[in-house]
Amino acid sequence: MTGIMDALAPVSTALLRRARLDADALLDAAEHDAARTLAAARRTAQEMLDEARESGTAEARARADAVRVRARRHARGIELAARREVLLELRRRAVAAVMALRDDPCYPRLVERLRELARESGGEDLIVREHPGGGVVGEGRGHRVDCSLGALAGRAVDALGAEAERLWAR
Repeated sequence: MTGIMDALAPVSTALLRRARLDADALLDAAEHDAARTLAAARRTAQEMLDEARESGTAEARARADAVRVRARRHARGIELAARREVLLELRRRAVAAVMALRDDPCYPRLVERLRELARESGGEDLIVREHPGGGVVGEGRGHRVDCSLGALAGRAVDALGAEAERLWAR
């Protein structure tokens, strides 16, 4: 048997060498495949991270924009409320100042002038009488002319229009 073993030794050595070469080739191919799979997995993971980061950034921007819009609306509401309060106070002071005219010695002349204005506006057939709050009111066929002190003060404030904007202009 030693003779057969000796005779087969070169074949055995060749087969063993071939098996080692095949094993090395398989290991190289497996390492190459593993490296490609690992690289692909890393690329996929990085893409997922990038996408999540972009999505999170976009969501954060959208939320921040929504918060800014709500804050601007709230601030605008506060500003408009303050403007209304200022106009109401202006109207109140104007009415108070005009009402004080009743105590002025020239008030009877003012009432007479308001009677004339009411008749000019509403016609000669207008019935004009003094208003309890001061000034006059005229009534005729189908129309009414209010020259009461409160109404005149209110119209004066309303006539300010854009001029009133200067109260809160920056």
